[in-house]
Amino acid sequence: MEFFNGSITSPKGFLASGVYCGLRMNKTKKDLGLIYCKEGCISAALYTTNVVKGAPIAVTQKHLENNMAKAVIVNSGNANTCNADGFEKAVKMCTAVAKELNINASDVIVASTGVIGQPLNIGAIESGIPLLASSLSKEGGRDVAEAIMTTDTCKKELAIKFELDGKEIIISAIAKGSGMINPNMATLLSFVTTDINISKPLLEKAFRDAVENSLNRVSVDGDTSTNDMAVIMASGLSGNNIIEAENEGYKLFYEALMLIMSGISKMVAKDGEGATKLIICELTGAVDTESAKILSKSVIMSNLVKAAMFGKDANWGRILCALGYSGVMFDETKVGASFVSKNGRVDVCKNGASVDFDEEYALAVLDADEITIVVDMGSGAGRAFAYGCDLTYDYVKINGSYRT
Repeated sequence: MEFFNGSITSPKGFLASGVYCGLRMNKTKKDLGLIYCKEGCISAALYTTNVVKGAPIAVTQKHLENNMAKAVIVNSGNANTCNADGFEKAVKMCTAVAKELNINASDVIVASTGVIGQPLNIGAIESGIPLLASSLSKEGGRDVAEAIMTTDTCKKELAIKFELDGKEIIISAIAKGSGMINPNMATLLSFVTTDINISKPLLEKAFRDAVENSLNRVSVDGDTSTNDMAVIMASGLSGNNIIEAENEGYKLFYEALMLIMSGISKMVAKDGEGATKLIICELTGAVDTESAKILSKSVIMSNLVKAAMFGKDANWGRILCALGYSGVMFDETKVGASFVSKNGRVDVCKNGASVDFDEEYALAVLDADEITIVVDMGSGAGRAFAYGCDLTYDYVKINGSYRT
């Protein structure tokens, strides 16, 4: 398997575009994006667990009842959530795209991100769609990756390729998200394209499992968005023998999907609003996998742990504290903890008690932009990863004036 400098259009059959249509005040930022596959794709999606959901989610759920799609229309700058006419406008977005592409509106997935509770300027979107459709190209992947950004400081896109049945298979992904990120089923906005030939049930299973073990392990601030949506589209154009069983081909596909989804997850966590560090909790020794997932996420969600990482403070007691209120029972006298970075490793806790360590060396270890908190629960074979970021002054600055 090999990562390469590709985009969401790298798999066979996909085109994309991104334009500025007038939703954002900053005219230098694209705010409307389109992904298109003429042949149609087997598709699957996962959505936010927030009870309050954006109108685009309701429309997309209806359109994906047959697990087929040809296009994704997505805007930034406005979430189209908590609006009396939100559903109607989401439908209009699909209808306008369908008219330009000469397809059925039910074959269009719709997504929105941005400010909640403000009316969506559907006129601007409808005016921008003709240009969006006419701009579709293999080179448009970068543009749609930009069009979905809100407070993101960088594009989040990855592509990976591998061989199956003598055919090259490509999986590509883009995502947006810096804040309001604490998913329990999907996350932020994430779109995945692939040209693998696979059955509907197995595509859905692979995607659900991959999201559970990657995007669902991310938390920036503990807030689950109203518009979280993760979508995968498979064109089937690679030419491999169709995958209809959990055989070696399926395992290879899932491995590649996990690599790309884990990579995207790290990008999202590292670009958390105001963040300066990616924090990874690698937790082993839990009684089972589910316990490991809960424990590891509790660590990276702790505001005190996040603040300590920002301050380069090896305050390991906060880790034990976060483990203790996770809801998982364990024997604290068996727990060990360490901090690891490119600058080295420092062990700070063993058997639930302090270990003598050099504070200056610990400061050096924590003076890196990626920190792994290694925790050994000492009680079993359960293992999990979780991804987060530090908590900085800038997070409050960004969210104190997000709408204005």
